[in-house]
Amino acid sequence: MREILVTSALPYANGYIHLGHLVEYIQTDIWVRAMKAQGHQVTYVCADDAHGTAIMLKAEANGVTPEEQIASVKASHEADFSKFLINFDNYHSTHSEENKQFSELIYRRLNDAGHISTKDVEQLFDPEKQLFLADRFVKGTCPECDSPDQYGDNCEVCGTTYDATDLKDPHSTLSDATPVLKTSKHYFFDLPEFEQFLQDWTRSDNRLQTSVANKLQEWFDAGLTSWDISRDAPYFGFQIPDTPSDEPDKYFYVWLDAPVGYMASFKNLCDKRSGTDQALDFDRYWTQENEHKTEVYHFIGKDIVYFHALFWPAMLAGSEYRTPTGVFAHGFLMVNGEKMSKSRGTFIKAETYAEHLHPEYLRYYFASKLSDKVEDINLDLEDFMQKVNSDLVGKVVNIASRSAGFLVKKYDGILSETCAEPRLLEDITKTGDEIAAAYENREFSRAMRLIMQCADKANEYIDAKKPWSLAKLEGTEKEVQDVCSVAINIFRQLMVYLAPVLPELTANAKEFLNLDDLSFASRNEWLLGHKINKFKPLMQRIEEKDIEAMVEDSKASLAQADTPAVTENNKPAAQDANTDAEQTDYIGIEDFAKVEMKVAHVLECNHVEGADKLLQFTLDVGEDKPRNVFSGIRKFYEPEQLTGKKVICVTNLAPRKMKFGISEGMVLSTGNPKTQLTVVTLPDNCVIGDVLA
Repeated sequence: MREILVTSALPYANGYIHLGHLVEYIQTDIWVRAMKAQGHQVTYVCADDAHGTAIMLKAEANGVTPEEQIASVKASHEADFSKFLINFDNYHSTHSEENKQFSELIYRRLNDAGHISTKDVEQLFDPEKQLFLADRFVKGTCPECDSPDQYGDNCEVCGTTYDATDLKDPHSTLSDATPVLKTSKHYFFDLPEFEQFLQDWTRSDNRLQTSVANKLQEWFDAGLTSWDISRDAPYFGFQIPDTPSDEPDKYFYVWLDAPVGYMASFKNLCDKRSGTDQALDFDRYWTQENEHKTEVYHFIGKDIVYFHALFWPAMLAGSEYRTPTGVFAHGFLMVNGEKMSKSRGTFIKAETYAEHLHPEYLRYYFASKLSDKVEDINLDLEDFMQKVNSDLVGKVVNIASRSAGFLVKKYDGILSETCAEPRLLEDITKTGDEIAAAYENREFSRAMRLIMQCADKANEYIDAKKPWSLAKLEGTEKEVQDVCSVAINIFRQLMVYLAPVLPELTANAKEFLNLDDLSFASRNEWLLGHKINKFKPLMQRIEEKDIEAMVEDSKASLAQADTPAVTENNKPAAQDANTDAEQTDYIGIEDFAKVEMKVAHVLECNHVEGADKLLQFTLDVGEDKPRNVFSGIRKFYEPEQLTGKKVICVTNLAPRKMKFGISEGMVLSTGNPKTQLTVVTLPDNCVIGDVLA
């Protein structure tokens, strides 16, 4: 069993969580759950990044103290993470006693070892706000590539790092004033002293992705420079200890104590668990002598690589702490192929998404896109809807819904004592090894492809065996039970494999399957003679209207001026009665909405003996069992022309008792019943059970 500590980058305590943030936390949470499922001891900690001038100014604007500001934001962040099933073992704050102690300790060790120096610095000062400007509050033109509108510490276009004073045409983002230069004494960490160590570290033991290591080489080629770790008052953060008494107070730059927050959050957890059976030893994870006994991994965005892969390991090495086993970077999130946009409604807050759509939809979609590469991923909202509906509802959940009804109604939920298809189940069980490896290597998209291949095999098997047809024949009871038992066993395997991505669905599946354990090891024990419970719907399809509502809510703040007038009953104001002619033949949208039409798969189509006009359909509409539907189109079609097609079925008509059986719906056709009727067929990629609107 491996002992692993995992962190995600600390969200800044100055705003809400949005979908771009969630890429990282979902990626990390899936990895943590997958490693736990494989039997490893994994601890996942995080915290709010709570220091800096921005926090101070935000609190001032809100009329509260910085402490009140960060407490409010922290509560909001934790609520959002909880909605998306992010399962931290501890969520802390960098404005904590533990972080203060470790920041001071690391600084003192670096200082005692001669890695800290001071020098007078000419710094940009806002003459209107009367404060020195942190890098994020200065913008100008990049001194290297001449890209405009770049911040004062690094260029987002060419990746160059620099001092804010190097910017061309700088201006304060706080007041738009042109900053002036003022001299101030600053404290520096001597990063160049660690150049050889960092050259070796960044290329050793697969600590970094190759593309990241190659990017870092650019900084080595340009030459490392000492890192300014101090800021002047006023500043919200920790004071630098042991400074001369006759000097103004100096504060740690936020990026010094932010990564220390990983250690602080873990120490806080260790203290909470002290004396329990879940006790953790801080030193076992962070001292140099234990570096090869435990593992520490950081999941971060590609924009903060240099802090985590240069400054942070150098600080740790210089203060005699262990360095991370690995730093895993990911790309940014695009929505519909473009940067997130508030005006288009694609800059979506976590809270807004959760009001309209189930968080597990997003967890699966991100998983289907994420790899071990540092690549941007695209949330295409149309593809998002189709993929979730097709993969999760149409493939995975459909396996259980198609099989459980027969077992519960005819066999009291008891599965067969023996496996009728051992080779098929062995193949899917063996695939679990590949899936586990893909999870560990952060190749989530590969894992999802392998899982859906298993789901396809299950559905192909069910379609080939046709338990709904077997159930109509005499003497096939054992075969029906065997077929459905194989299907349920495959469904259980899929739940094992999807558990890191879909923890809530898995919990509900456990109840249905009557199981306590869905760890990776459990897949090796098949369910034989096992009793399952009655099937309940596990996941609903995404409706386009829900996505549209989410997008509209996301841009609502920018569209308030265009909001239509409403009555006191909160309905659109009525039109002038004279604007339209007689409308007595019209129906309202409420009337149309009463008709439920679904995508149906024609499992079988047959002639009806004794009926000259009828064809009999067996339709899969995404329910527990297929529907029987009669249609008066015999003179226009031979059954084989329609078998296997996707058609439209009206599913909420009252069942109609006919001479030849019960008809449970209507297949839609177009044309003249006397001369030619054409059944409305749909493309193969339409998802069975989708509701048409």
